[in-house]
Amino acid sequence: MKPICPRLFVYGTLLDSSNSYGAYLQQHCALLQAGKLRGKLYDIGEYPGAITDENNDQYVYGSIYQMDEPEKILAFIDDYEGFGPNQEQPNLFVRKLTNIETNTETIECWVYLYNLPVNGLLWIESGKYKL
Repeated sequence: MKPICPRLFVYGTLLDSSNSYGAYLQQHCALLQAGKLRGKLYDIGEYPGAITDENNDQYVYGSIYQMDEPEKILAFIDDYEGFGPNQEQPNLFVRKLTNIETNTETIECWVYLYNLPVNGLLWIESGKYKL
């Protein structure tokens, strides 16, 4: 069986160490580097949501983490992000393997993408979530 990808791209509230889930990530992951996802970032209220969009020059900016125990960490974060069969359907976010661009290369990472319609949501044109 292929090992699970050990990298996670984070762009929103999980970057905040005062958030208990963000603190958990910082305790169980190593920050690798900054990265960006080709897509758009939306303000959903108390948190942002990113969608991928390969057909534009917009980016969502964040950080790439190396997880020490990917299965355990992803299961924990899945709960926070409302992802999985036991969560409300359709899931608020979906976890997908996605190519993240860095200054030197493209790296495959897990990312939580917004899974509901974005009509009427405020587009964060900078692609950067302000904590």
